Amino acid sequence: MVKKIRCAIYTRKSTEEGLEQDFNSLDAQREACESYIKSQKHEGWSLLTKKYDDGGYSGGTMDRPAFKQLLHDIENDKIDIVVVYKVDRLTRSLMDFSKIIEILDKHNASFVSITQHFNTTTSMGRLTLNILLSFAQFEREVTGERIRDKFEASRKKGLWVNGATPYGYTKDEHHILQPQQPFADNVKFIFEEYLKVKNVIKLKESLNQKGILSRTGKPFPKSNLYRMLANKVYLGKIPHKNKVYDAQHSPIVSEELFNAVQNLLLLNATEHKHTTNAKIGTLLSGLLYDDKGNLMSPTYSKSGNKLYRYYISQALKDPSRCERGDITKISAGEIEKYVKDDLTKLLQDTLFIQKYLENYSIEQQTNILNTMHEFSPDKIFIRTVIKRVDLKLNLIKISYDINYIIQYFATLAFNAKFTYTPEDEQIYTREQNVRISLTPQKQNKIIIHGKANYDMKLIQAIVKSFWYNKLGAERRLPPEARNGNNKRLRKLRFLPPEIIESIMNGTQDPELNVKKLIAMADKCCK
Repeated sequence: MVKKIRCAIYTRKSTEEGLEQDFNSLDAQREACESYIKSQKHEGWSLLTKKYDDGGYSGGTMDRPAFKQLLHDIENDKIDIVVVYKVDRLTRSLMDFSKIIEILDKHNASFVSITQHFNTTTSMGRLTLNILLSFAQFEREVTGERIRDKFEASRKKGLWVNGATPYGYTKDEHHILQPQQPFADNVKFIFEEYLKVKNVIKLKESLNQKGILSRTGKPFPKSNLYRMLANKVYLGKIPHKNKVYDAQHSPIVSEELFNAVQNLLLLNATEHKHTTNAKIGTLLSGLLYDDKGNLMSPTYSKSGNKLYRYYISQALKDPSRCERGDITKISAGEIEKYVKDDLTKLLQDTLFIQKYLENYSIEQQTNILNTMHEFSPDKIFIRTVIKRVDLKLNLIKISYDINYIIQYFATLAFNAKFTYTPEDEQIYTREQNVRISLTPQKQNKIIIHGKANYDMKLIQAIVKSFWYNKLGAERRLPPEARNGNNKRLRKLRFLPPEIIESIMNGTQDPELNVKKLIAMADKCCK
């Protein structure tokens, strides 16, 4: 039996002119779409009776009543396919188009343009879609560059245009920062107190004892205090990227006080770095195991001035004593980022954490969860709460000491004394299905299931090829497109469609790179 596919027709007209007629433009669009749906009856297509008609609304905005109802019904899984007369009936903006596609993909829906043979239920339709979205990304990046340039110009004038207003200041209608009491006095106290206690943890304790809180009425997280102590805004400056400009606002702290704090921060950071590195080494040293249970040790290699870090299995170091598995080495940055992200997700999982807070009152639970959400895990905390990380070709297992996590944040929330002992340890293991593949550099790489393995270098090469070809046909080819490398890139348009589609969908061979892609295109041209 053919599965029933629910189809909704969306029609739009930019002006209200002619809508009063018995048979108008919206009716014409609907009639054509209905005929197309009937032609697909053998595929199980079935027309929904509900109408989605927007008369007198521009396609340059998503603020249209019928269109909003359409998206609402898609999100409630009432629609399988959206049928339109032309793509521009849906939207005229590539930016909005990408947002619509995200909603459709999220709810396993697709759309069909009957006059342009644009059908995202087919592989060629998805290929066209991905090329369009690549140009949309390019449009977003260009827009972002213009916005960043505008921000930099404002900072050069000493104005505070974007971003949250720093603690201790408020912003007037001319985008000039003005000291805000009592927070400005608190800032000066924080700088002076840090020089006295010489430690951010002790500074945090001192602020809590004196009842000095953030603007939201909560205790300052340690990470916020570090950022505040290093913020040159309080010196009457406006930092932007790696540059600092003179500002139009008044400083809160003197240059002498600010410089003294920076010297102490630098001294403490150097001491902490040396102590930590000597004590625990790389983030997952002694914690990471391969698919045969062999410990994986940190190592590195150098290419010029560039350092490459990775972990290698003991089976490579001592093959006579260790059975070699499929996973022999893995990029340090790849696995360390995965572990940090997983720990952050765990700390943000309110429903899960609440199961371990039953002995606390609702108010206490709220304080603990707020403290946990504002926390930024550092190296020592990560290595303390993680007991083991096991790698498999299709699985990563991370074992956490959940009791330590709960007691640690309860201590932070209530400024209590930390009394945890090893006997309190309670292991909780999180597992996630992944795929670990071999990269061209012969290092294992994590590819998480449910996510495409997009290679932006390959995608950009394909987009450039089609773009240069279009400019060439219009006799508008820029000089840089005529050099050797870009000339070779233009051949990529001759690649078989299935290869281009796999790159756009992020399902290409993990070992594929631009050099190999050009070699394949050369063969296609012969």
